[in-house]
Amino acid sequence: MAPGAEDPDNLPTPDDEDSIMSFQISGLPASRFTALFELGNEELAARGVIRMVADKQPGFPCRVSLRDAEAGETVLLLNYEHLPVASPYRSSHAIFVRQGATEARLAVNEIPQLLQIRLLSVRSFDRSGMMIDADVVPGQELAAAINRMLGQNTSAYLHVHNAKPGCFAARVDRA
Repeated sequence: MAPGAEDPDNLPTPDDEDSIMSFQISGLPASRFTALFELGNEELAARGVIRMVADKQPGFPCRVSLRDAEAGETVLLLNYEHLPVASPYRSSHAIFVRQGATEARLAVNEIPQLLQIRLLSVRSFDRSGMMIDADVVPGQELAAAINRMLGQNTSAYLHVHNAKPGCFAARVDRA
């Protein structure tokens, strides 16, 4: 693409293969889950939610704070629709949320520890919610995978999942 030319999808593209794509990893808003912690176990069960106490660390990765729960912390295990799109890739999966979790406020290009220590599945989607690329990488290689996938003209955002077990972990957008 010529310098100064507009990308046809209005998505930024790297100038060359070595350029770094700025990205932002985000967790989920705490407000979506706060009221669930006020419910009793029977009410939670009726909604398909399980209250648990973390018994090890790592092992209970919170999708709000993007931190693993400490042993002894209360968490909820629930189904969350992380890809509410009108495509065949519409998807929901189990997530953990720590009681009292505050929303992650990560710096641009920051990768939280809970992603760095896991094997990850990274999936790239276009604006129509269609998957256009996917890879499995160790957490230490996540930045390179993000850079490669967001560098594709048709990539609108990425979803990161834990590959073992495969719970939804976080969303990645261009910064």
